[in-house]
Amino acid sequence: MRKLSVTDWFFALLAVAVVVGGGVMVFARSAPPMQHQNMGAVVPAAHSDGLSDVESGYRFDPVTTPASRGEAVPVVFRILDGAGRPVTRFLDNQTKQMHFFSVREDMHVFEHLHPVLDGDTWRTSLSLPDGGAYRMFAEFVPLDTADARHPVVLGVPFSVPGDTTVVPVPAPEAGVTTTGGYTVVRVDTDQPKSLNAHVLRLSIRAPDGTPVSSLEPHLGANGHMTGFHTMLLSATHLHPVELAGIPLNNGELSFQAVFADRGEYRLFLEFRHGGELRRAAFTVDVG
Repeated sequence: MRKLSVTDWFFALLAVAVVVGGGVMVFARSAPPMQHQNMGAVVPAAHSDGLSDVESGYRFDPVTTPASRGEAVPVVFRILDGAGRPVTRFLDNQTKQMHFFSVREDMHVFEHLHPVLDGDTWRTSLSLPDGGAYRMFAEFVPLDTADARHPVVLGVPFSVPGDTTVVPVPAPEAGVTTTGGYTVVRVDTDQPKSLNAHVLRLSIRAPDGTPVSSLEPHLGANGHMTGFHTMLLSATHLHPVELAGIPLNNGELSFQAVFADRGEYRLFLEFRHGGELRRAAFTVDVG
């Protein structure tokens, strides 16, 4: 992974805490939108980022965490409310109550799963082919939410013992090839700015190079995308613009994004075509 510059470290630390008059003011990435005092413009709110196991009155309670590599390593956890009671019902978010992500710190190992509720616990299993430092995320939308488009994301770290083959995070690229020979090309040219709304435009092309005219629904939408800051390991959720079933113009699929921090993000796109789920990963530099 590339190292942060002095400037990047400054902004990362500034986002955590600022000393004011001997006290400490903490900035939460998932705070409500704020007004610029000088310009009067609204700064969009970033999503909950999964850098904490506690947020918005909920806590990630790990029951069983991975302790070894393997193809089906069990994970069991609970989501607790402020009184320590397990919460077992959430709003559907892209057809699922619970989305679960696992990513290794070099972004080379990634999974997106949907745990099954068993009593008051959520159960799933991970494919962990290699050792290393990882982080797991639980994403859900509370029943009493004021904004269903901003799910709560809680995260906890875990490590898998043994040798680790670290893979450098690829530099920002215009196009990437998925398994099966599909190509995803980013066609918007503006650099996303932190805490500013941005639309990522992606052109999906079939193995023969022709633009894909339509996609099969995946999780009730044309696709699903989640991103992770390559240094902070914070998570961000991106919303598809085109509705499921709507033909794509020149194979273009768009996602609305608000990135909380400067730096590089690794984005994981999932889409369904030809009866199969396909995935593309690419890097975006946020200024």
